[in-house]
Amino acid sequence: MIMPPASKADSKATLDAAAWAFNIVTSVGIIIVNKALMATYGFRFATTLTGLHFATTTLMTVVLRWMGHIQSSHLPASEILKFVVFANFSIVGMNVSLMWNSVGFYQIAKLSMIPVSCFLEVFLGKKRYSRDTKLSILLVLLGVAICTVTDMSVNAKGFIAAFVAVWATALQQYYVHFLQKKYALGSFNLLGHTAPVQAASLLLLGPFVDYCLTNKTVGAYPYSTTSVYFIILSCTIAIGTNLSQFICIGRFSALTFQVLGHMKTIVILTLGFIFFGKEGLNLHVVLGMVTAILGMIWYGNASSKPGGTETRTISSPHPKTQNQNGLSESSELDEKV
Repeated sequence: MIMPPASKADSKATLDAAAWAFNIVTSVGIIIVNKALMATYGFRFATTLTGLHFATTTLMTVVLRWMGHIQSSHLPASEILKFVVFANFSIVGMNVSLMWNSVGFYQIAKLSMIPVSCFLEVFLGKKRYSRDTKLSILLVLLGVAICTVTDMSVNAKGFIAAFVAVWATALQQYYVHFLQKKYALGSFNLLGHTAPVQAASLLLLGPFVDYCLTNKTVGAYPYSTTSVYFIILSCTIAIGTNLSQFICIGRFSALTFQVLGHMKTIVILTLGFIFFGKEGLNLHVVLGMVTAILGMIWYGNASSKPGGTETRTISSPHPKTQNQNGLSESSELDEKV
């Protein structure tokens, strides 16, 4: 039975909304759990913790493959290596940037991921954007900057760390979309290929990086039942965070993921004011939130219109991954999951 175009469009919109809601819930959840783990229980070994996240994710993909829910697929070792290099530089760079820079410059660096992602999609993905799409992106940037950027100070090593982190993150997110489309991989398949290598490399590299950042060793941390519980909870939520990121970037694009990703910033700020007091809540923060939300709504409307986002040159090394309705095989795999 073939669904009519309207029904298929409604179904896609529903799945897109569900994927995005999944990403927001898991991302906000893991931030809250990690904040409790690091601030309350003093477990500040962020890179090692990320390695544990990917080890847990690897275990999940192994179990699902054993149960037959993930089909065998191929991804060249060279592609996996490039992806893991980008991803690990992103993780380490962000941790170092947060330590060496002020909160204000760290937020500016995160905002700069949007123009960098746009640059990569224009020059590597051969895309072009309408005037309304570009203006809506600027409005989102303005709104988030108003409500998050406070002090602004920067030093040479902090700037280098932020530069590496921003470009590595943008390249990693662009590469997620690129690999899924080029090799017709679902999110679970791509995680199955990349998570084991990321887990191994971060668990080897993480303790050294964390020692350089904290002057403490992860082995000397005074583990307790409660802290171990939060570590396990963080790793469990991370499965959903990693999967939802791959699903969202696969369904949308790295740029859209970055633009809509700032909705998580607004949600986190709002939850912080609700649960941890209204200190810091003032008129310019509220104005920034409203501006950012309006920009996101405008971006969604502008990018969905004809000409809002266009690919100048369509070249696919695997033409069979596109079916007659224009849905990629990787998207279909995620919908089935």
